Amino acid sequence: MAAHLPFVSRPAKPLPADACDAHAHVFGPYARFPLGEVRSYTPPEADADAHQAMLDALGFRRAVIVQPTAYGDDNRCIIDAVARDPAARRAIGVADGDADGRRLAALAAGGIAGLRFVELISQRYAGRPKGSSGFAELERLAPAMREHGLHAQLFAKTETYADWMPRLLALGVPLVLDHMAAAGPSTVAADDPRLDAILGPLREGRIWIKLTAIRRSAQPPAYADARPFHDAFVAANSDRLLWGTDWPLVNMENRPDPGRLIDLFDTWTPDDTLRRKIFVDNPAALYGFTG
Repeated sequence: MAAHLPFVSRPAKPLPADACDAHAHVFGPYARFPLGEVRSYTPPEADADAHQAMLDALGFRRAVIVQPTAYGDDNRCIIDAVARDPAARRAIGVADGDADGRRLAALAAGGIAGLRFVELISQRYAGRPKGSSGFAELERLAPAMREHGLHAQLFAKTETYADWMPRLLALGVPLVLDHMAAAGPSTVAADDPRLDAILGPLREGRIWIKLTAIRRSAQPPAYADARPFHDAFVAANSDRLLWGTDWPLVNMENRPDPGRLIDLFDTWTPDDTLRRKIFVDNPAALYGFTG
């Protein structure tokens, strides 16, 4: 694997058959799939071949490829990656608020199971990341998304979810929250009442959450400060949890080895039945994997 990509080692305990990496990105090759001219960052090339090598090294059979903001709503790269193994791949695309039903139907036909909406307002990006669609676009697209069986994958701060959750739930579109709903000690305490806006719908089976602990932790490589949030989500509803590598771990100073992240998950979640549920059964139910 190319030197500029994260080192990947095999996890100490083999993954169960048909395990799914439910959150990774693909970039390039840039000669075929150039990045958007207007973007908030420039990632290293990490093409579908490198992505497949990562999956093979870790033991994943299935994968979900998430459109990065650096591509805007040009979904060609992820659709090409899905086409290499459509039975075992799904993608999460991006569409602007003016996309019509025909456009969404074409995305669904290309293996896109959902659309990503980012309401992450930060000084780093001087607003939302360039190339992203926000929650207002989701509200406009929700009727067509329901028609074409697309869910919404969301990236926002925990306090933003607390403000928006009633409106989001009213849309009637399945909701998947990225990166542990951005819950972490830098933004919200484990006993903060605002976390109830997430835990309540999770207990009711109305939302899904991706257990990606690294983005809000200030304590690598053990990420102990993220453990209370992980445990809270597992206790709330293990039937609505997914796990992803976030490969190639862009915009991180010290990119972790995904194999060690799986080992950490196993330390925090040692029950084999629960492990299989999060790695295999839950993503199969959400993304429609069979066989």
